[in-house]
Amino acid sequence: MRDDAKIKEEVKQQFGANAEKYVSSQTHATGDDLSLLVPWLTPSPDWVVLDVATGGGHATKKIADQVGQVFATDLTRPMLEAARKHLDAHCRNVFYVVADAEALPFLDASFDAAVCRIAAHHFPDPQAFVQEVARVLKPGGKFVLIDNIAPEEEKLDRFVNTLEKLRDTSHVRSYSRSEWLAWMERAGLSESQSRIRKKTFPYATWVRRTAESEEQVTEVTAHILGGDKEIHEYFSVVTEGGEVVSIQVDEWMAMFVKAE
Repeated sequence: MRDDAKIKEEVKQQFGANAEKYVSSQTHATGDDLSLLVPWLTPSPDWVVLDVATGGGHATKKIADQVGQVFATDLTRPMLEAARKHLDAHCRNVFYVVADAEALPFLDASFDAAVCRIAAHHFPDPQAFVQEVARVLKPGGKFVLIDNIAPEEEKLDRFVNTLEKLRDTSHVRSYSRSEWLAWMERAGLSESQSRIRKKTFPYATWVRRTAESEEQVTEVTAHILGGDKEIHEYFSVVTEGGEVVSIQVDEWMAMFVKAE
């Protein structure tokens, strides 16, 4: 039986201990998905925007100077404090709120848009999260979701989710595109545009951002090297001298619109 409270406590411990790493992480701080946020959202200066599970605040930083206000939320207080330290010199219209993505502390129809970037694989109840985002959006409001996703094929899904769980104990699941689309439809959110890209991780820094010991790194490495040819080709595993150099995962960026 899933213990959501325990999962969320693990998330807080993991991100609290590594908050500064997520602010400075090139994986999180860069990426053409960030440059697409404003063109996709086409925001107005009077908009109020919600950034769910802001992490290092990179999405908020990209949007803040285009809108009236941004509410950056995160389950982990030290993560929010690190984000504020990172953003204070750039953004004066950001409010920082400790909040659970599955129980947002805002009234219905409060936001013109919402964003959640590289975080939802830590949510134990993604359907509740989607329902909450839909609830707090105004009619016609836009929601951009960016996250790693699992392939539809069960073997590839199992490999990547086992890999992520071995690397990061706070990982819950990289969900598939079909799962997300079903939850969005039930919440009254319609997909307006999307794209999937292959995201390359330099293995040494990626695995050590969350691993707590060299034994854990060894276990993750063994899992990757134990994959068959199909797995190595799909995830573009690069090795040198028996060591993993890099690996790719699928990242999905999609925008949804709430019914009027």
